[in-house]
Amino acid sequence: MSRKSSNQDSSRGKATVKHARSKVAGKPAIPPKDVQKEPQVSQAELEKQIVELLRSNKALEESLGQYIDFYDYAPVGYLTLDDKGKISKINLTGAALLGLERDKLLKQRFVNFVMPEDKNRLKSHFQAVLEHDERQSCELIFNRDDGSEFYAQLDCLKIINNREAPEFRVVLTDITERKRKDESLREKEEFFRMIAENTEDFIAVLDLSGRRLYNNPTYARIFGDIKRMKGTDSFAEIHPDDREHVKRVFREIVHTGIGLRTDFRFLLPDGSIRHMESRGGLIKDSLGKASYVVVVSRDITERKIAEEKIQNLAFHDALTGLPNRRLLSDRLIQTMAASKRGGHFAALMFIDLDNFKPLNDEHGHAAGDLLLQEVASRITGCVREVDTVSRFGGDEFVVLLSELDEDHAKSALEAGIVAEKIRVALSEPYVLSMRQQGRIETTVTHRCTSSIGVVLFIDHEISADDVLRRADLAMYRAKDSGRNAIRFFDSDVQIRAG
Repeated sequence: MSRKSSNQDSSRGKATVKHARSKVAGKPAIPPKDVQKEPQVSQAELEKQIVELLRSNKALEESLGQYIDFYDYAPVGYLTLDDKGKISKINLTGAALLGLERDKLLKQRFVNFVMPEDKNRLKSHFQAVLEHDERQSCELIFNRDDGSEFYAQLDCLKIINNREAPEFRVVLTDITERKRKDESLREKEEFFRMIAENTEDFIAVLDLSGRRLYNNPTYARIFGDIKRMKGTDSFAEIHPDDREHVKRVFREIVHTGIGLRTDFRFLLPDGSIRHMESRGGLIKDSLGKASYVVVVSRDITERKIAEEKIQNLAFHDALTGLPNRRLLSDRLIQTMAASKRGGHFAALMFIDLDNFKPLNDEHGHAAGDLLLQEVASRITGCVREVDTVSRFGGDEFVVLLSELDEDHAKSALEAGIVAEKIRVALSEPYVLSMRQQGRIETTVTHRCTSSIGVVLFIDHEISADDVLRRADLAMYRAKDSGRNAIRFFDSDVQIRAG
C-alpha cells in the first residue's frame, strides 16, 4: 500500500471518529452535515491541543525537577514526621545532617537522633506544636550516626490532611557555627566581666553620644549606686574646667577610631575632687561601623597629691610654705622678661630680721620657727597676689614687686610705700604660744624689727644675680644705719661696698 493511500485511509478513519463513538455509545449515528469540511477543522484543533498538552507536560516536568532540586539541595533539612514521630519524608540535606542515607532514615524515630539531655525538650516542643496552629521553634543538640554532634534549630508546623492523625513538617537548620560564635562571644563577655568586676580600674562603656551603657562596680566607690548611672551623661560629673577638653577627646576617638589618653577631674556632689587618668578606645561591629566607646580610667588623686608635695618641697620652703630660692630665681627671670616687654620697672626687696637670734638662744628653735611663720604671714599680707614673697634662708626674706610704673621716680615711690608697710608690720610685737612634750603651753612675747634693702630694675640692664646682690648691699646699708630701716641701692653704695 502506498503512503498516499495510507494517509487517505487515515483521514477517512479520523473523519468517522465521532460517528463511531456514537455507535459505541448505543446511539444512532448521525451523519455530519458537511462531511468534507468538518474533519479539516477538528484536525487543526486537535493538533493545537496536542501541542499545548505537550508544552504543559514539559513545563510541569521542568517545574517538578526544579522543585525536587530545591527540596533536596536546599541549605536546610526538610522532614515530614508522622504522628508517631517517625520520618516519612526527608530531603538530601536533612539526610546529610543526620549522617545517614535517605532510605535508611525513613521510618526511623526522629527522637533517636537527639542527644539524651534534649529528648524531654523535644517532647515538650512537639506537644506545643500539637496545641498551636502557628510555627513553633526550639534549639536542640543532635547526635549523628557516627557519634558526632551538631546544634540545630527546629521549626515545626502541624499539618492536618483528610486523615485523622496529623503530620509534622520540620525545617532542620544547622546552627553549630553560630552556637560556637555565641559561645566564644559568651566566653569573651564572661572574661571581660571577670576583669571589669575584679579590677581597681574604672571601666565604662559609652554610646557614641557619651551616655553610659555600663559602669563596673569600681564606680560605686565615688558615685554610689551604679545602676542609676545607666543612660546618664558621662560628662556631667567632670569638672567644668575640664569638660570641653574631655568632650573634644571623646569626639576625636569616635571620628578617627584612634585610642587616646587624657587626664581630667571629677567634681563630686560633696565638692570633693578626684583626679582621673583615662584612655578611651572605639569598638566597631563586624561591618566596621562604630558601635560604642570603652573608657578605662584610674584614680590618680593620691599620686597628684604626692606630686604636689614633691613640687612644694622642690620649690617651696618647708617651714613657711613660701617660694624658696629656686622658685624665686625663676620668678625673677620671668619678671625681668616682662619688664622688657612692657617697659615697666620692677623692684626687689631683701629683708633681714634685726633681733631674731636672741629668741632662738633663749626659747629654742620652736619659738624661732613660730616667729618665722608669723613673719611670712605678715609680709604676704602687705603685697599683691602678683608679687612674690620668698624665704631666702634663715631669717632672710625676699619680696619681688612686678609691674610698677614706667617712670623711675613713681616706681621708687610705690616700692618705698610697700617697704614701709612691711617694716611697720614686722616691728609689731609677736605673741608666740608653744607647747612642748610633757609641758604645759607657754606664751612668749618678742619684738623683732627688720632691715630692708630695695633695688629697682628694668629690662635686662643687669643680671638676676646682680639684682639680688644689689638688694643685699642695700639691706646691709640699712643695718649699718641703725637697723629697722629701709635703704635703696645706688651706685655710691656699690662703690663703698666694693
